[in-house]
Amino acid sequence: MSTARAHPNIALIKYWGKADDELMLPAAPSVSLTLDIFPTTTTARLAPTSHRDRLILNGQEASEKALARVERVLDVIRDQAGRSEKLLVISDNEAPTGAGMASSASGFAALALAAATEYGMDVNTAQLSRLARRGSGSAARSVISGVALWHAGTDEESFAEEISAPPLAMVSVVLNTAHKKITSREAMVTTRATSPYYCGWVESTRDMAAQMVDACKAGDMQRIGELTELSALRMHALIMSSEPPIHYLTSASWRVFELARTLRGVGLDVYATADAGPNVVLLTRPELAAEVARHAEALGKVSIAHAGNGAYLVEEPESHREVL
Repeated sequence: MSTARAHPNIALIKYWGKADDELMLPAAPSVSLTLDIFPTTTTARLAPTSHRDRLILNGQEASEKALARVERVLDVIRDQAGRSEKLLVISDNEAPTGAGMASSASGFAALALAAATEYGMDVNTAQLSRLARRGSGSAARSVISGVALWHAGTDEESFAEEISAPPLAMVSVVLNTAHKKITSREAMVTTRATSPYYCGWVESTRDMAAQMVDACKAGDMQRIGELTELSALRMHALIMSSEPPIHYLTSASWRVFELARTLRGVGLDVYATADAGPNVVLLTRPELAAEVARHAEALGKVSIAHAGNGAYLVEEPESHREVL
């Protein structure tokens, strides 16, 4: 059996929209920070006598929908590995699932590494990133430590790689742990099909991604923060321009954005961002994270995160051994 662990990532420059739905190719590049909190731990074991893969997610037999997404990735891995055996997959996720905290990213990054290892594949980071991408686009970035640039392009060109950046921290403010009514995948399709601003979003995101890479290399915290918040606001404006409009941010979310602006007004480097959900993350310097968390704790459940490692192998936990 093989066990892998991966952490969620939060995009600084957002990914929203695919150029190819089957290959999960992004329409534009994105930049993210892999965190050191909310990991997913996944164990894969060969099940040569089974006619179908099996998935146990957070202690429960997974739904057909969840299993189908996992099988999609496993079929790609089996094809590349030249193997046919099915797998028993056990996965435990510490993030609020489906609430915009990137749980699918950590989940598919861990799955890709555990499954590839169990099938005896020797993959480099770029290859692993491409495999993880087939389950969830943002999973391509959770394979990478620290700040990652996810390239758009063809199947072979679309992978994430680590880029240089100054030390960063994030304070997650969890406002709601309920599962989203509209998944990111569904919302992306609707946005691409109906928003009159989609093409402009893709073009501006390409430009902002290049600016973010430059800002990271220069260690320009202010510019990193400005681009991060601008990308989030543009993404949510785009989503709300869909027909019918899709709303992920709530009044509580906007209060966290307002907190970031207030703290900047007193000289703190704090910038807000949010993925497809109501929860908001505050980007700041590591030395300011505790202070920012104290200000935010009146608004929601806070957790401090720093730059984390990409996907890596671990010993299987006792809870997984009991099932296996």
